[in-house]
Amino acid sequence: MDKLFGTLRLVGGRRRTRPTPFQTAIEYSERWGWTLAAGSPPPHASLRCACAVPLCAAPNLHQQVGPPIAPGTGAEELAARCPADAPLLLPTGHQFDVLDVPAQPGLQALVRLERMGTQVGPVLASPTGRLLFFVAPRTAEHLPDLLYRMGWDDASLDLACHGLGSYLAAPPVSLGTLGPMRWLRRPTADNHPPEARLLLGTLAYACHRTRDRETSLAG
Repeated sequence: MDKLFGTLRLVGGRRRTRPTPFQTAIEYSERWGWTLAAGSPPPHASLRCACAVPLCAAPNLHQQVGPPIAPGTGAEELAARCPADAPLLLPTGHQFDVLDVPAQPGLQALVRLERMGTQVGPVLASPTGRLLFFVAPRTAEHLPDLLYRMGWDDASLDLACHGLGSYLAAPPVSLGTLGPMRWLRRPTADNHPPEARLLLGTLAYACHRTRDRETSLAG
């Protein structure tokens, strides 16, 4: 990996028993205080979502979504509203938004941020080859202004943000045959979603550098 960014520190080398959808729902709702939603099983295995969002993080899983489930909902109601055959979704824009970048620059940026001592929040790895960095809510609506202030407004960046109205497939939900969503950095009591400005400059630089390198190799 690039010397500038260093070596990725992976977490969790011990294999753990996969939790049931209900156990996962309990953890996300009661322990982390997140809003949940129950999606619908996909009618086909395509990752091209009917919503037409190019980087949809819950492709074909949110076409029929139940009402949002408020944090702290009781176990009995959770069991009724999160059936085992319904993919568990995390609606963005409530307790967090999510910055979405390609895996390679995302890993490089993660290394750099942690070496600098920046408190990074939860990070999801999607089997589609993307990393999803949890950040403070309302980031999506302010992203253009944030990029402008950092001097990245005119750059071609493979960087998006999921905010209010979007959904994430919650680990361990699988995306077709590609495999499950998984935590690269699990939520903990100490890594609440940070303000986006703390991560955005490093993520934008890594995305820009990767794109420049790919462009020069193609040329």
